[in-house]
Formats: sequence, C-alpha cells, structure tokens
Amino acid sequence: MGSEGDQVRAGLTATLAGAGRGRVAADRLCAGCVDLLVVDGAGLSIVSAGAAFRSLGASGAGAREFDELQFTLGEGPGLDAVESAAPVLAADLDGPGGKRWPAFAGAATRLGVRAVFALPVTVAGFPVGVLCLCRRRPGPLAGAALRGGFLAAELAVLPVLDVLGIDMNAAVQDDTSTAWDELGSLMRSEVYQAAGVLTAQLGVPPAEALVRLRAHAFASGMTASEVAYQILDHSLHLGDDAAGTESGRERF
Repeated sequence: MGSEGDQVRAGLTATLAGAGRGRVAADRLCAGCVDLLVVDGAGLSIVSAGAAFRSLGASGAGAREFDELQFTLGEGPGLDAVESAAPVLAADLDGPGGKRWPAFAGAATRLGVRAVFALPVTVAGFPVGVLCLCRRRPGPLAGAALRGGFLAAELAVLPVLDVLGIDMNAAVQDDTSTAWDELGSLMRSEVYQAAGVLTAQLGVPPAEALVRLRAHAFASGMTASEVAYQILDHSLHLGDDAAGTESGRERF
C-alpha cells in the first residue's frame, strides 16, 4: 500500500471480510479501530431518540463499561453525536471542553479515558448508532487516524443494519429462531420497566424516575441495568434519597 491512509482503509475493510455478521462483525471492527487508529478502545452502539441501547460491539470490557457509563449518566459525546448527527471530538475531558458533560467527564477520567471521538453512524443521513473511539491520553485525533475513524463509522452501518434488519417474518415462522432475542437483548428495556416501578412507588413523573435510577447507579458505582434488575426483583427500594456510596470502577 502507498500511503498511510490507504493502509488504514485496507486494514479496516479487511476486518469485516469473513467476520460474520451482527455482533461478531461489530466486535471485529472495534478491535480493528484499536489496532489501526492509535486509540485505546472503541465501542459501537445502536442509539435512538437520544437514548442509548446496549453496546453492539466493543474492543474490550473497558469500552463496554464506557458505553454503559454514558447511558447511566444520560450524557456524553456519543449521545450528543447522535442528537446533532455530527461528530463530537473531545480531545481532553479533563480540560475546559469536558465541562460540557460535568458528570460524565469526571467519571470517564476516573475510568482512565481522557479523549473521546464520537462519530455518528448514519443511514440516509439519519443517525442510527454511534462509534466512540477512546484514548487514555489527551490530544486530537488527526490525519489518517481521523479519516480512518470516519471510514470505520461508514463501515459500522453494515453490522448495525444486520441487527436492525433481522428478518422477523422468518422468526415468526421458525420458533427455534433467536432473532427476537437478539434484537430484544440490545434494548435496555429493564431500565424503563424499573423507571415505571419507581414512578408508581415514589409518585414522580417517568422522567424524574429515570433520573433517580441513573443517579443511584452513578453514586453506587453500578450500571443503570444493574440497578434496574435490583428494583425489578424487589431487592432494592429507592426512597426520597436515591444516592448511594460510590465505589471504584475498573480502569479502562
């Protein structure tokens, strides 16, 4: 290959060649981003109407935890990238730019992430997901790495559409199909179910119930899904004070 950009393009394209489909392809694409784009982690999520769905692919456990952090706090570069349908490039979360996400920036840096580059995944101009590239050190993503990031976001459409385009007619006809389960597992439905329980228990609007759930998750060092499961199995009851004791998180 001639230029560095050509090598990155060839490498990213090769990651999807024969990689399987759906989650398998998403994981491989994220791993390819780490290998080729001078980043430490990458995560691909399906996102809709400003609410993140479960991670579709990730380069590792740290990237999945980072993705969960954005959903738990309800803010972050990934959500903003989808809302604006434009890249959100945060070169230093510990700098002035990080003040855009006061809760997220501090939590992300404690996780070991200093820079985040969120690139929307679009179909016909409509954002259906986001690719988040993370680095432990601050600094911009530039040159061939940035161009490669945009290419990776374009390639990410393929595994995203694999999931969104599951043949549900075949699933109905074949009772052994896992198609419904695969699609349903991507959605954090348990969080919204738990928020409904809190709405009834606390007599608060659904939006406030979701905020309280997320606040308890953040203060307790848990994910929103973990708190939701405890609420749904009645092992956790949130009173007026939804705060808990913060615990450490595994570093990115």
